[in-house]
Amino acid sequence: MDLKRGSRAEAWVRYGEELGFGPYYRDRATAGRTTPQQIGDGGNSTSDYVPATEAVTETMMAAPRKAPAQTPAAKQAHAAPIAPAIVTPNLAPSLFDASERIEGDTLPLIREFIGNCTRCKLHKTRTNIVFGTGNMKAELVFVGEGPGHDEDLKGEPFVGRAGKLLTQMIEAMSLKREDVYICNVVKCRPPENRLPERDEIATCSPFLYRQIDVIRPKVVCCLGACSAQTLLQTTQGISKFRGEWFDFRGSKLIATYHPAYLLRNPPAKSEVWKDLQKVMAVLGLQPKRK
Repeated sequence: MDLKRGSRAEAWVRYGEELGFGPYYRDRATAGRTTPQQIGDGGNSTSDYVPATEAVTETMMAAPRKAPAQTPAAKQAHAAPIAPAIVTPNLAPSLFDASERIEGDTLPLIREFIGNCTRCKLHKTRTNIVFGTGNMKAELVFVGEGPGHDEDLKGEPFVGRAGKLLTQMIEAMSLKREDVYICNVVKCRPPENRLPERDEIATCSPFLYRQIDVIRPKVVCCLGACSAQTLLQTTQGISKFRGEWFDFRGSKLIATYHPAYLLRNPPAKSEVWKDLQKVMAVLGLQPKRK
């Protein structure tokens, strides 16, 4: 077994042990935790980003109290650790992609399970958990990195300046905000709008996977480097694969620049519009007439 596969297998076994499904071949042990490393300058740039590699915590991955009965295989679908190996987009299915969806899962169940979350350090400075908003059967899901100041106060994603621009982008596609679903990789605001750290993503991103699984959209549109690199499990800069299509858990995934980046770099709007036109073609939409 090569080093990459060995690392993935080890992460998968550790994850199962934390869920209480072990031991597989040894006594259950508490997985080690590495020191989080702060990276990036706010999360909306096109620079490289290191995706999460730590295993999710066992407190988060316990089965929801009111969830329907689940098979052992379905219980494992709560989340999977993002593979430690550095990979390029779409080279091979991740361990999470290979897992089963949770039978009977719903957005209200996920939100109830999150509760008044204290699973990572972001809870210490947040005002509100920002779960997600929009059409629970949307064909298009937008994924950002995390809430900002306005979102933290209101408890709704993309309501500040970047959110207003996203609304304009959605309307230009002949859609309304209530037609799509909008969420983030992490549900609590990182201090000073910094990028989410690796341990924070490892703890919170499984909820995002469950949200996408429940909605089953035709298209997932990642806004910015953080969300794209987290879902694609890559360290490549977003400019390397922006506008390309990838298969993601039964949906088509495309990455484009974050609206906050467009506010700082207006000329990039033309590139984002090209990406949105690709999304519209898949969804059978025509641009809004002026």
